[in-house]
Amino acid sequence: MSDENVSASGLSQPSRRRLLQYAGAALLLSVRPVAALAAGVRVLAVRVWPASDYTRVTLECARTLVATHFAVKDPDRLVVDLEGVEFDSVLASLPGKILESDPYIKLIRAGRNRPGVVRLVIELKQEVAPQVFTLQPVGEYGHRLVLDLYPTEPVDPLLALMEQREKAAEAAIATDAPVQEARADTPPEVAQDAPAEARTERRADTRAVRGRSRGSQADVARLATIVLDPGHGGEDPGALGKGGSQEKDVTLAVAKRLKTRIEADPNMRVLLTRDSDFFVPLQHRVAKARRVQADLFVSIHADAFVKPHARGSSVFVLSERGASSAAARWLAARENSADVIGGINVDTRDPYLARTLLDLSQTATSTDSLKLAKAVLGEIGTINTLHRGQVEEAGFAVLKAPDIPSILVETAFISNPEEERRLNDEAYQGKLADAILRGIRRYLAKVPPSPKSRIALL
Repeated sequence: MSDENVSASGLSQPSRRRLLQYAGAALLLSVRPVAALAAGVRVLAVRVWPASDYTRVTLECARTLVATHFAVKDPDRLVVDLEGVEFDSVLASLPGKILESDPYIKLIRAGRNRPGVVRLVIELKQEVAPQVFTLQPVGEYGHRLVLDLYPTEPVDPLLALMEQREKAAEAAIATDAPVQEARADTPPEVAQDAPAEARTERRADTRAVRGRSRGSQADVARLATIVLDPGHGGEDPGALGKGGSQEKDVTLAVAKRLKTRIEADPNMRVLLTRDSDFFVPLQHRVAKARRVQADLFVSIHADAFVKPHARGSSVFVLSERGASSAAARWLAARENSADVIGGINVDTRDPYLARTLLDLSQTATSTDSLKLAKAVLGEIGTINTLHRGQVEEAGFAVLKAPDIPSILVETAFISNPEEERRLNDEAYQGKLADAILRGIRRYLAKVPPSPKSRIALL
């Protein structure tokens, strides 16, 4: 080997060239991730779900979003920094998604803060207790970053019921209408839009209640508290119809119609677990019912199956022993996955509540649940085909209140094109509401509300 072919480092020129090639390739590999990070990942979608309970902001992305957040006072603001995100038209659209009626967010500003970081500044209408967490891909969703803005003082469902009574009293005073006390011998007023059979049913129920009240003063009935649970909501659309219908919209529409009818009855009061399009975790739905010491819990859903010919209405009660059919088992598994799809912060789960819901004896409650289910199923059978001719059982998480008779009503199959059309028809929604109410009245005529603590009578 000649001297001119050897470098000062002792390597020949061919060896030196190969070393430089390896070094260049290694440098290129190390630069690529940095370049990709600098370019930023695109946010696929942004969604805002305002509600009285809390407001949720969701950012959906192709990979896990890395975010840090901190609060600023005077005025109240929440600052969220998104790392490695490209500021594009999707993020730029976020400020326009804030509604004036949002109880928690005044406005959002979004923009580049520094290289590779996009900053969201959320101006608040009140102090909040934020929860910021990520969700893994599920269903049609990619990676999600969730910002849940809860009030520092949680919304109390019992206060909501009290406010309803105050508004009803004020309305009665304004129209010079007498405010009726919740007595068993007081005949309920019949809603003007109720069908003839509903008015007949109501009179029959009234006669039954009067008969109970003649025995003694102790038999005087109190207000029956009914909690209606429109299934799904917010990030969780529920089952989807071929025509584009979403279960969460149908269930809310039916529940609101039923709520209006119950409010017309002076012997009942009613609470919705959600009154707009937002997600409520399953255990929170049950907790709301227990907080107001509900007498009945009615969860409203719209069934679905892989084949479009499946049809008919069903009513379910809880079974800890196993489902009454393979279809019931499949349905319960789908409904119980709502928390995964809707998105809950697993760090805030209440293990005590979960243990209580699973472990407490439900013998007496199960008997009453079955009575309620049979009454409601019989009434729904007058307006629609029944999927099965009997009450079904399955392990629905939302039915696990140990001390509240609870049923789950599958109004019809949204996956069936014909039934999907009916579920979106206002007249049919009204018929469903009337039928469920008739079933509730039949049950209460035989099983009047049991005494509760004074707080439930307010």
